Amino acid sequence: MSWGGRWRAAWQRTRLGTRLSLALGALSLVVFAVVGTVMVTSMEEYLAARLDEQMKKSQIEQTAAWRKDGAPQPPWSWQSVLFDMREGKPKMVKSTAGTTPQNIDRLAKVAQKVHGQDEDLYETLDLYGKEGTFRVRACTISGNEVLVSAAPRDDLDGTVSWFITVCVAMFLVALLVLVVSGRLVLRRGLRPLAEMAGTAHDIRSHDLTDSAQLPVRATGDGGGGVEVEELRSAFNLMLEHIDSSLAARTAAEQRLRRFVADASHELRTPLTSIRGYADLFKYAAANEPAERDRHLARIREEAARMTVLLDDLLLLARLDAAEVEEPLRPEDIDLVALANAAADAFHAARPSHPLTVVLAQDQLALRADPMRLRQVLDNLLTNAAVHTPPGTEVELAVWAADEHALIRINDNGPGIPAADQERIFDRFYRVDDSRSRNKGGSGLGLAVVRSLVTAHGGTVELASAPGRTTFLLRLPLSYSGEPGARGVAGPRSES
Repeated sequence: MSWGGRWRAAWQRTRLGTRLSLALGALSLVVFAVVGTVMVTSMEEYLAARLDEQMKKSQIEQTAAWRKDGAPQPPWSWQSVLFDMREGKPKMVKSTAGTTPQNIDRLAKVAQKVHGQDEDLYETLDLYGKEGTFRVRACTISGNEVLVSAAPRDDLDGTVSWFITVCVAMFLVALLVLVVSGRLVLRRGLRPLAEMAGTAHDIRSHDLTDSAQLPVRATGDGGGGVEVEELRSAFNLMLEHIDSSLAARTAAEQRLRRFVADASHELRTPLTSIRGYADLFKYAAANEPAERDRHLARIREEAARMTVLLDDLLLLARLDAAEVEEPLRPEDIDLVALANAAADAFHAARPSHPLTVVLAQDQLALRADPMRLRQVLDNLLTNAAVHTPPGTEVELAVWAADEHALIRINDNGPGIPAADQERIFDRFYRVDDSRSRNKGGSGLGLAVVRSLVTAHGGTVELASAPGRTTFLLRLPLSYSGEPGARGVAGPRSES
């Protein structure tokens, strides 16, 4: 890897706060360099202009003395030379030094340039035998006389050098303070990000295999500004979404385990019975015709029970996969006629339970799957007969309200314990496991009821207390094919 690649990789591994501080320092250095350059240049130009003004003033004061053949005295370390230009070439007439200057040829060139010009001439020269540079000014004081003065720039250059040193020192101190303070401010501002990273590492350290909750959330004191607070809120919303997803996944896995265990148990019971009666049929006990017929009848009963169980499981599976396969075949039906048919079947099958049918109208048009809706009514009526003693009164009421068809099934039996009402619609759940199993119940009837009602876009509610149990179904009169929960109005009493 080249040096450039190594530097780039090292830069990418640097912490964000350090990178921002270094970038801030580099930007500040560029700004300081530009500002310093402008300041130094402005200072140098100002001092040079002051020096030029002083030289002009000095030459004006010297002009009268030169004309009177005097010996003017310029400022200390300055020197002036008067040139005669009559012959077209500069010829030194007088000098403030009293002798011919060592750099007379350079001063003569300047005098030659200004001769015949209306404006004065300024130049900066290095003079032989002198240290540093000199500022030279040449002006015409008469038609053929040119005065050339040279002033050292030592003081000006020294002042500029001192000013540069002060600026560099001040800028370096300011840069250091800016980088250090900026690093501290950035560290404080980025602390919420570090806390969120710690939260993520903390989540990673927890075992989420069987957990339904994320144990941590990103917290903070509001530091970092609005953007960091928005990021923290979004991070927590993401954690809550993951939390709810984990909870749903855990609940689904638990339901699946319970469902598989219950289904295996329910299927094992009739299979065991069938196997036992088949063994009895095989041996001597089955040689008697009556005994053989009895064993065959029990085998048929257990097979029929297993068939019903498998049909219910298949129906629930189809309802669960409603997005893939349409489980219903809706059509226009008369709910009153369907309720009367279910009541007639109940009268014939359960004569020990008197049934009262309350119909608010002669006809009630509804779009639904007639076979599945009849299955809902049969399951609820059978449930009322199976789990109540003989003689228990059952009521079936049908009416319409608010663009919905309402079906209510009451019984005055012992009721459902409050602890069991929350799970009464769960699959394979039984209030009394032993009694229900002996009566042939599989624990799927009410689960099928809720799934079918939900598939029709309706809802089912349970209200139970000792002496009265009520199931209330609410179905839309127009089936849209999109199952969903809707609010249920309070039950309306019918006599």
